[in-house]
Amino acid sequence: MAEPSKIFLSPPHMSGEEQKYINEAFQTNWIAPLGPNVDAFEKELAEYAGVRDAAAVSSGTAAIHLALRLLDVQQGDAVFCSSLTFVASANPILYQGAEPVFIDSEPDSWNMSPDALERAIVRSATAGKLPKAVIIVDLYGQSAKMNELLAICNHYNVPVIEDAAESLGAEYQGRKSGTFGKFGVYSFNGNKIITTSGGGMLVSNDEEALQRARFLATQARDPAAHYQHSQIGNNYRMSNILAGVGRAQLKVLDERINARQEVFKRYKEALGNIEGITFMPELQNTMHNRWLTTLTIDSEMLGLTPIDIINALADKDIEARQVWKPLHLQPLFKGAEYFSHTSTRSVSEELFNTGICLPSGSNLTEEQQERVVESVLGVCKSQLKLVPQKG
Repeated sequence: MAEPSKIFLSPPHMSGEEQKYINEAFQTNWIAPLGPNVDAFEKELAEYAGVRDAAAVSSGTAAIHLALRLLDVQQGDAVFCSSLTFVASANPILYQGAEPVFIDSEPDSWNMSPDALERAIVRSATAGKLPKAVIIVDLYGQSAKMNELLAICNHYNVPVIEDAAESLGAEYQGRKSGTFGKFGVYSFNGNKIITTSGGGMLVSNDEEALQRARFLATQARDPAAHYQHSQIGNNYRMSNILAGVGRAQLKVLDERINARQEVFKRYKEALGNIEGITFMPELQNTMHNRWLTTLTIDSEMLGLTPIDIINALADKDIEARQVWKPLHLQPLFKGAEYFSHTSTRSVSEELFNTGICLPSGSNLTEEQQERVVESVLGVCKSQLKLVPQKG
């Protein structure tokens, strides 16, 4: 009998239609960056998200970098950023020579804490140096508390970049994630809910700003008959071939969201009555895309650490991971200022120490998911205490 195949955390899931758009690109010789697929992908994504314009670029990181450039972030400026996120959310701050200030999470959504943000921005206003921008990350497929966060930023006229790399298709009070800030950012990396292999999108209702983003992303070439450049540009545009993959993927985005939500529901049904396991909550009046199913482990109740469970799953050829290590704890950002949720509580550090991400791909079969569940139960069985199903 063949050995069971490895179960990955979030593998790509092709629809079967991608090849059609790729073939069209080859048949028409639109192989180089830009072309009809890029134009169409931008239009279709903007329509899906409900924004006026979108610019297809090489990665979500590139989109954040362009947003910072459009906001004229320069050396010595401060940029506030969620701490509980992947490093790509903050690396572009360093590209511009600016100074990151990290903001803690809050427990209801695991996203940026309005309390921490307010303390940080009040202190910066008192010092006479407001941040040039605030990067709010929508973590693991859920929007942050955008109403509260935007109220603070708008009061001080500080623009928001919404990093929705992990939350494409999610909703906050009836609006799509990624559409609340001055700029929104999506990622189509290979592990995201839809993929173009590598790629990203910068979205905004400011069409003039996105035209400038396209200019900067194509090496900032001046409108001259010869190659002339008056300012630094970037090589950040998406290729026409990859945009074709994105067009096919976008057509099945809602199906992919539904599939991941079903994965979450099955996990919660199977594991949600174990004392010591708590799943990532979902804010009221929102729609979590459940890009990854994440949960926390109470080590005192279970007698296990997240690493114990992750290692046990690895022994079964199942990929699981801790949640993101907060950026204020990363060696790269040693010395950066950090504002915790309260004076005595760092929620992002709690989540890093207790959190686990389980395999959540939209192509995860029920049999594979049962393998994951049985493996978790197996490592926990000596400590199991069943409690009433959580709501």
